[in-house]
Amino acid sequence: MTSDPRRPRLALFDLDHTLLPIDSDYEWGEFTIRIGWNDPVEFARRNDEFYAHYQAGTLDVHDYVRFATEAVRQRGPEAAAAAHAQFMREVIEPAIHPQARELLRQHQAAGDDVLIITATNEFVTRPIAQALGVQELLAMRLARDAQGWYTGEIDGIPTMREGKVRRMEQWLAERRLSWSDVESTFYSDSMNDVPLLEKVNHPVATNPDPRLRALAQERGWRILDLFTASASQAAS
Repeated sequence: MTSDPRRPRLALFDLDHTLLPIDSDYEWGEFTIRIGWNDPVEFARRNDEFYAHYQAGTLDVHDYVRFATEAVRQRGPEAAAAAHAQFMREVIEPAIHPQARELLRQHQAAGDDVLIITATNEFVTRPIAQALGVQELLAMRLARDAQGWYTGEIDGIPTMREGKVRRMEQWLAERRLSWSDVESTFYSDSMNDVPLLEKVNHPVATNPDPRLRALAQERGWRILDLFTASASQAAS
């Protein structure tokens, strides 16, 4: 499919296992164990259980967000910010590969509107998007109380499965656009993202899990193994 140069171009990216070779949500949980915020046995057991449900497409996202944000909510904004800065230094920055930066840079240099759209919550992902040089982030929005701190609930539509499509449609509507007005590309590794992959003009199965790889081959979607591809191949 060729691009229409007259339409605005959107380059949409999942985050975990797409731009990063890790799951930032899962790794944040593991990090909270290392710094003593969570019980190493019980939290790890539940974190692994939730992650397995996510991979299987059976995750109750509301239960998961309450679980995943509990330690942050208990410790408050200052301690949470300090811990996240340490998490960025120790876990995220070493995991940002040059291939991911180059892929984003090529889309930005081409004049595309670049967005990260992720099922991971905004507390974890906002600094990651900034580190990647991406200003537009559609993440799991977290509800806040009267003091402005997280409650453990989700604010609005969860950015997961069909919810990613709905959040993107809200984003487009805010700019008086629809899908037919834009030339859209979406990079993702996960079967959870098939609804959005089916919606865009150019789906790219990126570092795909086995089920998505098989589906992409069946449908003729482009497959990109980003962390084994050279930078010159990344946005070809």
